[in-house]
Amino acid sequence: MLFGLDRLLSEPALRRPLVGRRIALLAHPASTTRDLTHSLDALAALQDIRLTAAFGPQHGLRGDKQDNMVESPDFVDPAHRIPVFSLYGEVRRPTAAMLDTFDVLLVDLQDLGCRIYTFLTTLRYVLEAAALHRKAVWVLDRPNPAGRPVEGLTLRPGWESFVGAGPLPMRHGLTLGEMARWFVATLKLDVECEVVKMEGWRPDAIPGHGWPLLERTWINPSPNAPNLSMARCYAGTVMLEGTTLSEGRGTTRPLELFGAPDIDAPALFAEMDQLAPDWLAGCKLRPCWFEPTFHKHAGQLCQGIQIHVEDPAHYDHAAFKPWRLMALAFKALRRLRPDYPLWRDFPYEYERDRLAIDLINGGPLLREWVDDPAATLADLDAPARQDEAAWREESRACRLY
Repeated sequence: MLFGLDRLLSEPALRRPLVGRRIALLAHPASTTRDLTHSLDALAALQDIRLTAAFGPQHGLRGDKQDNMVESPDFVDPAHRIPVFSLYGEVRRPTAAMLDTFDVLLVDLQDLGCRIYTFLTTLRYVLEAAALHRKAVWVLDRPNPAGRPVEGLTLRPGWESFVGAGPLPMRHGLTLGEMARWFVATLKLDVECEVVKMEGWRPDAIPGHGWPLLERTWINPSPNAPNLSMARCYAGTVMLEGTTLSEGRGTTRPLELFGAPDIDAPALFAEMDQLAPDWLAGCKLRPCWFEPTFHKHAGQLCQGIQIHVEDPAHYDHAAFKPWRLMALAFKALRRLRPDYPLWRDFPYEYERDRLAIDLINGGPLLREWVDDPAATLADLDAPARQDEAAWREESRACRLY
């Protein structure tokens, strides 16, 4: 199959509208060709493309910043001698001076298909800025490795943030190119926005279910996104960032496992299984031990649970519900340990006045459900199902594949 970048490089006719215009690129370390050439280098080698600037999102254009809230500076690319502007440094939105350096912005970002992943918010911000300053945005499309399933509550009005780009569910089921079409339509943006489609992407094909296994190399789009398993789990395990539980940062399996030094993992699993066995479908859970080398509980031995979604004997793409699974883990822990200090109360993505778990979920409903002893499974499941059904219908017109 061909990604949008591959097609732009190999089809001169696609590039013809770019000839004579100043081109900028928004990319990160996973923005590569099939032969693993970075997109900045591949585009710079074309005689008919005039690169005048580049942009890096959170974690940077070429290098990786390991944690959240670690900013990247602007710099001059040493190979191509063009300015590289950080959209996770002094600013989150491109400034007028940055926009003056180009006519067309090419966006080549590998996404994970989750609302909280900040590349999605950066896409919205550059589209809005382009509309204001009469610039064009071309999205070089890439797969959604989490595939087409939709899950989670829709972000509520007033809860927009850098980890909440708009009223969509946690797991949105679209590619970044399709999301660009949704932003343009929903925000009513008057902007030249083109999507260079992939060729041969089959989001329901096994065994990748969204990611072209055996066809393309996985490169971390962010430092703690090391493999397809993480991408499948992320729409649920990202909620751990709003808790005091370790999400596995500081281990070799981040965002696939969770735990803490003071929990009883077998008891937690048993409580989850008793409460809602259907919410554990499609994967295999394994109690485990791990010791993070940095981040939460660094240097402490933690009991935890790892979510396994690799083996076809255990993994069912349609049945796996990572958002519900993690919601269930929080509910089970609250039932076992009513006074457990579960919710993180320190800054998250520069937000200091709202709890991280609420920012992540786009509202307080999930946290309130976890903390309410009388709340039933249906009290969370029913509004989530309603939101999921509405999003499937709303997003249908934006699909390109």
